[in-house]
Amino acid sequence: MASLAKEALKDFSIVVITGARQVGKSTFLEKEFQGFKYVNLDEFDYLLQAKTDPEPLWIDSDRVIIDEAQRVPEIFPYIKATVDRAKGKKRFILSGSSNILLMKNISESLAGRAIYLEMFPMTVAEAEGISRPRNFQEILKGKTVKEQEPGEKEPIKYLLRGLMPPLLFIKNLRSILLWWEGYIKTYLERDLRELSQIDSLIDFRRVLEAIAPRTATVINQTDIARDTGVSQPTISRYLKLLEISNMVLKLPAFYTNRIKRIVKSPKLFFIDPALSVYLSGYHDRDSLKKSREIGQFFETLV
Repeated sequence: MASLAKEALKDFSIVVITGARQVGKSTFLEKEFQGFKYVNLDEFDYLLQAKTDPEPLWIDSDRVIIDEAQRVPEIFPYIKATVDRAKGKKRFILSGSSNILLMKNISESLAGRAIYLEMFPMTVAEAEGISRPRNFQEILKGKTVKEQEPGEKEPIKYLLRGLMPPLLFIKNLRSILLWWEGYIKTYLERDLRELSQIDSLIDFRRVLEAIAPRTATVINQTDIARDTGVSQPTISRYLKLLEISNMVLKLPAFYTNRIKRIVKSPKLFFIDPALSVYLSGYHDRDSLKKSREIGQFFETLV
């Protein structure tokens, strides 16, 4: 990710890095771009300045990081104007937990000036500190690879714990469950409210819990509406919000034939398998191993 972002900054005035809450964006930016002025809109003084008169935030620096940039959508036209005036002399890195590319008003402001990168939770290899298998790229190209003996690492622990960096340091299962509940609470009460006015957080959570065991499947909105009692148009809106806020992503069906890939409906995946496991109500190894969705959770992990 660091090499990609640094390479992009050679040709683009703006690099946008998005990813779910707690994937490690802020830590990554502070470590890899130490020569940049760092502005975090989670801090009240910066937030107030961004809402009232944003340009002084970057007037004294040609290299600026604005973290949690989506908190002040009004800032983007100012950034656009600054970049246009600077004629290639200024560089911005914008970071946030919302997928700015899917937020129409913001993405239009940055059109032609920005490149978008997305940060995901760790892979199992990263969490274990091991190198990626050499045949990984061959698999992505649709080529057949030789069978190998399975590794010794047990995937079930990652289905319960997840792959968010803070969870690496939490060993107790109860503490892990409390962490995920806090994560969801923060998402509902803060992140979601900043994106859109939600009439009923109870309904939204009900939909979230109905979608969770459907991870790694093609989502049928009619079924979810029936199961939750929430109207289908509202379901559609909630799914879009989940995608914008990087809680879920859609992947096209994997075919080497490009036409089939376009025609087939995409599958929906939770950004972290443990999030879907937790919301599905599986809070221990035994119930998870016996669950009928265990294959879907594993596919989400992969």
